[in-house]
Amino acid sequence: MEKQQGRTKGKSIVGSIDWLTILIYAILLAMGWMSICGASYDYGSSTSLLDPSTRSGMQVVWIASSMLLGGLILLLDDRLFDTFAYLIYAALLALLFVTPFLAHDIKGSHSWIKIGSFSLQSAEFAKFATSLAVAKFMSSYGFQLQGSLKNFVVCFLLIAMPMALIVMQRETGSALVYTSFFLMLYREGMPGSILFAGVSAVIYFVVGIRFAEDMVIGGTTSLGVFAVEALILVFLIGMVVVYTRPSVVYGSHSSGETHSSSKAYRSTMLVMCLMGICGMGIAVVVSKYIFPFDVTLVQGVLIGIIVLYLLYTAIASHIIRYFYIAMFAIGSMAFFFSAHTILYKVLEPHQQKRVLVLLGLQDDPKGTGYNVIQAQIAIGSGGLEGKGFLNGTQTKLKYVPEQETDFIFCTVGEEQGFIGSAAVLGLFLLLLLRIIYVSERQPYAFGRVYGYCVFSIFLFHILINVGMVLGLMPVIGIPLPFFSYGGSSLWGFTLLLFIFLRIDAGRNRMLR
Repeated sequence: MEKQQGRTKGKSIVGSIDWLTILIYAILLAMGWMSICGASYDYGSSTSLLDPSTRSGMQVVWIASSMLLGGLILLLDDRLFDTFAYLIYAALLALLFVTPFLAHDIKGSHSWIKIGSFSLQSAEFAKFATSLAVAKFMSSYGFQLQGSLKNFVVCFLLIAMPMALIVMQRETGSALVYTSFFLMLYREGMPGSILFAGVSAVIYFVVGIRFAEDMVIGGTTSLGVFAVEALILVFLIGMVVVYTRPSVVYGSHSSGETHSSSKAYRSTMLVMCLMGICGMGIAVVVSKYIFPFDVTLVQGVLIGIIVLYLLYTAIASHIIRYFYIAMFAIGSMAFFFSAHTILYKVLEPHQQKRVLVLLGLQDDPKGTGYNVIQAQIAIGSGGLEGKGFLNGTQTKLKYVPEQETDFIFCTVGEEQGFIGSAAVLGLFLLLLLRIIYVSERQPYAFGRVYGYCVFSIFLFHILINVGMVLGLMPVIGIPLPFFSYGGSSLWGFTLLLFIFLRIDAGRNRMLR
């Protein structure tokens, strides 16, 4: 009887595994290996591609061990990941903490621990551990993200602690991956305004730095400062319209509160339009045609007056949303005017150069911009159909630095062309859509939250890695999943994905 139950259980698990995702995983591994062969192969070499002394041969070892690791995970009980989530997280935090003391200095980074002839990067394994811990906390009884500052702070700390420890290893790129968790938090109820604030901060930084030295309106006003302050005014008006309309605050009920809200809304919109749009327009006309002055000073004063009126309205109408909008304006101004400090004080010199080169403020074709220029040449030379397997000249002649790791996508573009590159991106898109689908069918929050953590991490890696190779993103040095050479990243992504597949495979047991 017990043997029969064991066979039934094994059969149900096998039938519950999402084999389509595993098939996509296997195809990506195969295409990744072909790309590493192309990136590491030397013309005229007699060494076999499967020789462990070569990178292509060693990658076979990593692929085989990853598939074995994935198979072992599928054999485990899915309840183990929920039960030991915090313990796994604590163990990885401890490993991250000791890594800088054990690791050797590799190009300024202290993130690789040498074990015999191999080196492992602990930051790659912290992703799945953090995902498990966040999923465990957010699946606790009675958990609510929206409206609970305490829960949001705890989630933020769970994400921020490994991020801070990775920064200590001087691995800023790997640390930035953890910002992708905000996509999962948004799915789980985080107010869209927080995500909007993050996007706005990026816009302020890019626009402000990129156009800071361009002078307009009679040569007295910085285009960067003018554009950002104008954006802040537009965002404030938009937020008042979206979040403080009486129908939004009180619904369709007719009452004295609705009348008070309507009055506060109309007066606030009147002040913002007069002070913001009209005031800025008058300042531009006067500066351009009467006497020149820095229009951004007037913009700053107008924003200050609007903030004071928003605070007054919040107190008078007892509508807290006006207070939050005022805080958004204050935070926006504070972040923007600290952008130069962030660029030149927080970022390392080589990171500063990467940002400035990306924004077109510096031209460094033989230094910081060399990698991206050579990668673009390699991709462009592939044309529509590519040069064929092992026939890429740019990669064979080693023009592209780090072409087996961070810049592996340039090999895809050169050897497989536009068609092959589109096929790879299509497979990644299919994988992401499949992860979303599987996440949404989870019967409990733990599986769903973990699934969206997996989705967020994969999306960040794919967008940033491909974007930096194409020159659309700053070079921050993160691998392309299943393509970049190395065991740590491949094991890390395999753990991340297969734990999710094992949690999903247990969904039928949980529903019975």
